[in-house]
Amino acid sequence: MLPAPIDLDLRLVRCFVVVAEHRHFGRAAEALHTTQPSLSRQIRRLEQQLGVRLLDRTTRGTHLSEAGEVFLPLATGLLRAAGQAMAQTRAAARPREITIGYTRGLFITPAVRALRKAEPEAEVKTRLLAWNDSRAALLDHRVDAVVTRLPFATDQLHVTVLYDEPRVLVVPLDHPLVGREWVTLDDIAGEPIPHVRQSDPLLNAYWRVDPRPDGSPAPDGPLVEDLEDKHELIAAGAAVAIGPPLDYATGLHPGLTTIPLRDVEPSQVVLATRAGDRNRLVTAFRKHAEARLRTHQSHPARTSGVRRSSADGR
Repeated sequence: MLPAPIDLDLRLVRCFVVVAEHRHFGRAAEALHTTQPSLSRQIRRLEQQLGVRLLDRTTRGTHLSEAGEVFLPLATGLLRAAGQAMAQTRAAARPREITIGYTRGLFITPAVRALRKAEPEAEVKTRLLAWNDSRAALLDHRVDAVVTRLPFATDQLHVTVLYDEPRVLVVPLDHPLVGREWVTLDDIAGEPIPHVRQSDPLLNAYWRVDPRPDGSPAPDGPLVEDLEDKHELIAAGAAVAIGPPLDYATGLHPGLTTIPLRDVEPSQVVLATRAGDRNRLVTAFRKHAEARLRTHQSHPARTSGVRRSSADGR
């Protein structure tokens, strides 16, 4: 049985969300490039459609009513779902276009060239992503595939492990451990390791090896805003870090060097796409990535070892 028809104008929903974000009709009207009286009329129309009051306007400003507090997260979800529906529908109608993301230190050129050669009429675009943006970029449809490093949440995604990559210790050039063939976690048991602000806790724990294999916490280090700040901090001798080799071997900072870290599992370089994506160019790129990007692997590549959602069907 079909649900009853719902007369809900998403343009009015967006107006409500913007007013709720600004808590001020004047500023919201500026953000929406409309007038305050027009915005007020649109909010009243939405309240009439819903049959409830969403906003209370007082001399101290605009506040959400109890119904407005309930509706706000639902309205935000409606707008996000509508955007995703549009993006997925357009992608299905335009199978001649693909955007391939990658994160710094990883090279996708061989697979991209192979795809362009095999699909000369397709528009194949590439996009460099921030080190912690891979999952969001896929789910927001900013990219259709991404070559990046685990760990990150893999639900709603199809993830293929391409190869293993050893983790290394990143130290300043004058660090006492420089010159060693390799080091272990015991060698840096007392060395502070920085936290990156607003980093995914899963990523932060992984690259700090926190907790250590014996259950002890990793030594606390300074809080930094981004990777470049961390590099400068390490070069100044205030901390060390654990990272992938290519990020540092490409000369991001002349005051840094790396030493192989022997007693930790390697990181995994993966190809991630949206689960259930039917764009044939995504399937084609996966084939080329598996064939062309595995030259760096230390073990046979595989598609197991990562947990997938039931939507993935794997």
